[in-house]
Amino acid sequence: MPGMTDDYRALNGVQKAAVLMLALGEEQSARLFSMMHEDEIKEISAAMAQLGPVRSDVVEQLCTEFTENIGGAGNLVGGFENTEKLLLRTLPRERVAQIMEEIRGPAGRTMWDKLGNVNEAVLANYLKNEYPQTVAVVLSKVKPEHAARVLGLLPESFAMEVVMRMLRMESVQKDVLDGVERTLRSEFMSNLARSSRRDAHEMMAEIFNSLDRQAEHRFLGALEERNREAAERIKALMFTFDDLHRLRPPAMQMLIRTVEKDKLPLALKGASEKLRDLFFANLSERAGRILREEIEALGPVKLRDVDEAQAAIVALAKDLAAEGQIEISDSKDEEMVY
Repeated sequence: MPGMTDDYRALNGVQKAAVLMLALGEEQSARLFSMMHEDEIKEISAAMAQLGPVRSDVVEQLCTEFTENIGGAGNLVGGFENTEKLLLRTLPRERVAQIMEEIRGPAGRTMWDKLGNVNEAVLANYLKNEYPQTVAVVLSKVKPEHAARVLGLLPESFAMEVVMRMLRMESVQKDVLDGVERTLRSEFMSNLARSSRRDAHEMMAEIFNSLDRQAEHRFLGALEERNREAAERIKALMFTFDDLHRLRPPAMQMLIRTVEKDKLPLALKGASEKLRDLFFANLSERAGRILREEIEALGPVKLRDVDEAQAAIVALAKDLAAEGQIEISDSKDEEMVY
């Protein structure tokens, strides 16, 4: 049996956590364990089992240190950089890199939870190069609706092979499941985490797209004064209602057919004549006449309502483009002639 612990400063981080968990008692410790990852539970449990006797004054000193650190922390700022620095103080660099890649990846406590939050097109693109049996195991572990979307994106003959494997599959042996999970973590998830570190300008472009018109102009104007180059990069990445001129006629017609009918008159109420003409050019004479009448019948409208309607149409256009139903020209300067 290990000797009695008589110096709390000699304890490492995991051992301190183990002492605190024991001091908190079964009920509180159980609640904390329920919020931890399986690996964390194993690590702390192992430390608890190997602690041996701990003197009461050591427990008291440790609890005092903990409360003082928490109480004296003031405002806290969490982030990837701070987290990585803390981990590097107690873990090997390779292990920290693995943990940070997992954190930066999709949300979820287990590998299968994480896969359920991966875009189906991304997941299908990876799985189409795997063995059908592996794909069958993966799809059997994620939610049925997510599995259905992934299956629909796989090549038809390959998808049918996966379906047949799933039909014949009984309970998957634990070592097989562990092997698939290890492969997904080391290959797919780590690559996904690295590739998902988005460009800051792209992220800000999406945020600015979601602002109302006045706030967007205010922020972009202020940014131009401080960093014109950054402002220009963000504007180039943004897709606004005025950028709908980048749609070709078939795409514009698809958008008009799909948009909620009450949104279009409101959105065009605050649009330029040039953009209105673009919509009318893709409508029949009768439909164009009805739309003009609906716009006129609206009377005065709030700018906020116009912005919301235009934002809804922009979001729909981006969704249709993401689904491959329409194409948006890459160049903002590429005007279309009709």
